[in-house]
Amino acid sequence: MMRLHRLLALSLSLACVANAQTQQPFSVADALSAPFMNQLTAAPAKNRVAWFVDQEGIRNVWVAAPGEKAHAITHYKEDDGQDIDNITWSPDGERVAYTRGIGPEGSEHPTAANPAHLQEDVKARVEIATVTGEVRVVGEGHSAAFSADGKRIFFLRSGKIFAADVVDATKQPEQLVIAKGTATALRPSPDGSKLAFVSRRSDHSFIGVFTFASKTLTYVDPGTGLDHDPAWSNDSKRIAFVRESPWISELDLRWMRAVPVPWSIRIADAATGEGTEAWHADKGNGSLFHEMVAKNQLLWMADGRIVFPWEKTGWLHLYSLMPGEKSGKLLTPGDFEVDNVVTDGERVVYSSNQVTNDPADIDRRHLWSVSTAASPPSAITSGPQLETNPALLADGSVAFMAASWGQAFFPVLSVRGLENIISCSGPGRRPCPQMAPPGRGPLASLAVEGLPSSSRPRYDEFVVPQMIVFPATDGLPIHGQLFLPKNAGPGTKLPTIVFFHGGSRRQMLLGFNPMQYYAQTYELNQYFVSRGYAVLSVNYRSGTGYGMEFRQAPHYGAFGGTEYLDIEGAVKWLKAQPNVDTKRIGAWGGSYGGYLTALALARDSADFAAGVDLHGVHDWSYELDLWKPTDDPDHNTAAAAAVAFKASPMADVSKWKSPVLLMQGDDDRNVLFGQTVRLAAALRANGVDVEEKVFPDEVHDFLLHGNWVKAYELAADFFDRKLKNRP
Repeated sequence: MMRLHRLLALSLSLACVANAQTQQPFSVADALSAPFMNQLTAAPAKNRVAWFVDQEGIRNVWVAAPGEKAHAITHYKEDDGQDIDNITWSPDGERVAYTRGIGPEGSEHPTAANPAHLQEDVKARVEIATVTGEVRVVGEGHSAAFSADGKRIFFLRSGKIFAADVVDATKQPEQLVIAKGTATALRPSPDGSKLAFVSRRSDHSFIGVFTFASKTLTYVDPGTGLDHDPAWSNDSKRIAFVRESPWISELDLRWMRAVPVPWSIRIADAATGEGTEAWHADKGNGSLFHEMVAKNQLLWMADGRIVFPWEKTGWLHLYSLMPGEKSGKLLTPGDFEVDNVVTDGERVVYSSNQVTNDPADIDRRHLWSVSTAASPPSAITSGPQLETNPALLADGSVAFMAASWGQAFFPVLSVRGLENIISCSGPGRRPCPQMAPPGRGPLASLAVEGLPSSSRPRYDEFVVPQMIVFPATDGLPIHGQLFLPKNAGPGTKLPTIVFFHGGSRRQMLLGFNPMQYYAQTYELNQYFVSRGYAVLSVNYRSGTGYGMEFRQAPHYGAFGGTEYLDIEGAVKWLKAQPNVDTKRIGAWGGSYGGYLTALALARDSADFAAGVDLHGVHDWSYELDLWKPTDDPDHNTAAAAAVAFKASPMADVSKWKSPVLLMQGDDDRNVLFGQTVRLAAALRANGVDVEEKVFPDEVHDFLLHGNWVKAYELAADFFDRKLKNRP
């Protein structure tokens, strides 16, 4: 294994020390000023990559290639709440299409999000930018895909499929396919003759195939199941797809570990539509399909095998199947989960939290490569940093996003491909790719001098989070990250904040998170530490990273709220720590984390002195109608609602004594705004100290950077007044 050692120039070290001694403490705005980057995507040609950059709410698409300076190909300049997503390359590597703006999300939200109150017709729209920076608005829509020859672009608008000319802007987009249902998941065939897609039909879905030459539509192997994720064979003659049995209830799916009829992979003839079952999951573990983080859930490889995700072992792994075989072959054995999976047809590259030599790797991400042959997976990266979001370039190189505890994610290129096994020694603040200048060594930052940067976060003042494992009060091991101020001496009693992530299907890591929402919560936690707080971030049950049984925990959430056992365990562990002031423990979190924050305050105000609750769920029974109802005639809706209410903070609101800050956007499309309205009224009726901040027309995951800064500044001020300076 090759080992890279970080060498710092003495003059730079002295300058950093002197600078740190003279600088004022960094602000919340400083902590949130680091550019956020993700969506790294490789071009099919010319070894280019594109990615998304958010610089304090100013969102753009950037492009780079080995030896080229990274540069923005869009030039938006305002924090206007218009997000960018669905980045995809043209076949020739000369253009990038993307979606800009957040459109309607369901019938209850018929209008596009507009938290900046822009006085224009705000809609989600497809745009195309050339690598030289020429931008064209194609039209209203989202989720674009280029044709195989790159001359046309297909996209979705109000559930229908549209097409537009890539070069001639005078030609207006036209509806391509006339069909019932809601279209999703556009997949052009490799030979360019057809377009596959998913047609959602309420309680079932089909795989549609549109043939361009004849303008005909065929639904392949239609049935009563939920068909999704079409994948073309290399010769464009066959389509593989996933079939699930119809859901009994969206609510029940949140806790179920198995279903009576396991999911299957089917293969159909693209011309005739005739199909057969190629494989089905076993009953029990893995019978319920659980998707991996990837654009495509089925990967049809060059050797004819199909790679797919399966939770047979209780962990999400990759398997391969040769059509005609009855069983799949496990490619990634072990107690870990795979995500961010990509392929070039020959090998599969993915990130995982596989533990090799360091037990803490279960709370990190590293890159691995595996083929469909008998060889075991090979590590591409390792060490105390984090790597994810791989992208395979045309020449065989791999680009990826790298981060650490003191550096937000940024794009990196492995200039020698996948043969090198990279390890970084020591708890370095910067990821190991920064140790080598561009173009040297096995790793290089993609034209680091061209990457967006900010000097304001002052990462040298961040602290290294420590992995801890403590028992919940029922004995379940719970992972967390402990942040302690650098100047905290032995026995110093610190005000302490417990943080609960949202989701709940999330995992906080030993460093920056690849999701923007949680990268920002990590930054706020580091800010709290800089102000003299200890912070414990809790990866409670029903989150990801620790297997199916942990994720599908019995009686969690609306089914009993067993995560409260993890809250109790966290408090018990904190009380045993010499640095914790047990009279000054607070809690904060957003979304599902807001639910747990409110639950902690409602049930245990004696231990939690104050809390900050962002867009949390406070009464599960109020949300039940949002989920598809069950078809089970024996289902007792009233009993389920009673259990859901008992698991909610509102059930114990009479015991809530601690002050709380409530914040939410009133265009929240994930959690009903009424959750905050009802809780605030109930608390005030009981004489509880309630502060609130409402962001008009803002959604759940705030679109305006300025709103995040304001919310977090209010949170910091609230904790300083109600917790840190508590008598």
